[in-house]
Amino acid sequence: MYVVINELEVPEEAKEQIQERFGASAEKMNQVPGCLEFLFLDETTEDGKQLVFTKWETKEDFENWLESDSFKSSHRAGGQEKRESAATGNQIRQFRVVHAS
Repeated sequence: MYVVINELEVPEEAKEQIQERFGASAEKMNQVPGCLEFLFLDETTEDGKQLVFTKWETKEDFENWLESDSFKSSHRAGGQEKRESAATGNQIRQFRVVHAS
């Protein structure tokens, strides 16, 4: 298994917008080959970061999704322009699962 966490830095006034965007994506992720789990997490501490957690059967499944039309269209507002992000920064972390229950 393979896990990817996208840690978003989001201003308080943009949190609802980000939650709506990722909420719309959640159902679509059920249809992505190899995607085992999708979670959108809102940190409850003062940092208030938001995390997108995805679990994949393999790293290759994740990489295939990055190259897919589904991924590309969800990261555009329309046409060929990239959607403007409400997040002010992000950090993507990728992990190979060693133990799971």
